[in-house]
This record gives sequence, structure tokens and C-alpha cells, in this order.
Amino acid sequence: MQTASFNLADTHADWTLFLDRDGVLNHEKNNDYILHPGEFHLYDGVPEAMRLLSGLFKRIIVTTNQKGVGKGLMTLQDLHDIHAYMQQQLTAAGGRIDHIFYCTDLADDSPNRKPNPGMAFQAREQYPDIHLAESLMVGNRPSDMAFGRNAGMHTVYLATTHPETPFPHPDIDLRFSSLLDFAQAVEAIRKA
Repeated sequence: MQTASFNLADTHADWTLFLDRDGVLNHEKNNDYILHPGEFHLYDGVPEAMRLLSGLFKRIIVTTNQKGVGKGLMTLQDLHDIHAYMQQQLTAAGGRIDHIFYCTDLADDSPNRKPNPGMAFQAREQYPDIHLAESLMVGNRPSDMAFGRNAGMHTVYLATTHPETPFPHPDIDLRFSSLLDFAQAVEAIRKA
């Protein structure tokens, strides 16, 4: 499903894909945090989606708010262990993530905490070939969509955890039910 203002056919292989983590790649814990790898479970279809997307985008970047570290509920090492486990599963399926940016800050006005665009600017600084106007932000919350807009990106909403979010919406260009549905749509357009 897409709006008239943006079409997936406008994307190409040099574009960058930004992904939220919880609720996009893995099951979210309701009003809680994934504290260790044993609590991290990819959605069905995500390994296949990431395999497809790895061949469709030049860079794949994860941006994730992680207040659990800031609150002292988990350590930075716990977060790194979760991400290593995630990367291992996705790599085994033929997928890739080029970099994971995370914000452990508690303050909502932190420049790096979504919906503020700091993590996108960090990604552009680390990878100067990233053009945010030729990037897609895929997320499952309105704050992800606002992050994308604030950074100058196009946005894709996944209705995995909050299907009640209205669409059309000024911050949402496209809406899909899952990451695999999105990946298959991109693949179909690129093959056309």
C-alpha cells in the first residue's frame, strides 16, 4: 500500500535502508525490554526478508532506542550480546546489517533518541555515501516515522504491533503488514 507522493519504484540499489529493531525484526516485549539473547526472537519471515533486502539496498542500518541500558536494567554488554546473536541469525540466513546505532539516553530530548534524527546523522557521518533523501526508514511506531521525517528520509510503516495507527498519515509514505511483505514488494518492483 502506498501514497501518491512516494513510490517504491523510485528506489534503487544505491539507497540506504534504516530499520528499527524491536517490533520490526523481532518480537517486542509489551512495555518491557529485551534484556538478554534468550528473550530475543525474530519474527517469522525476517531471515528471508533480510536475505532479500541485502541484495536490494547498498547499506542496511539499524537504529534502536534502548532505554533499558540507561535505566540500569541491562548492561551495554547485554545489548552487544543481543546484537551479536541477532547478527549471527541473520548472517546464517544470507542477510546482513552493516551497522547498529543505539541510544541508551533516558531524556526524550536527547538528540540521538528517536524521533530526534541524531542516529541518522551518526550513520551519515560514518558512511559519507549515505544520502538521507535516498533512504527509507522502516519502523513499527509513529516515533520511527517522525525520526525518518526529521532526518529527511522516506518512511515505511509496519503494522506489526500497532495496526491501529491511521493511514494515510503525514509521516507515513508506505504501509505493510510485515518486513517480509515489504521486502517482497521491493524485489517485485526491482525485477519488473
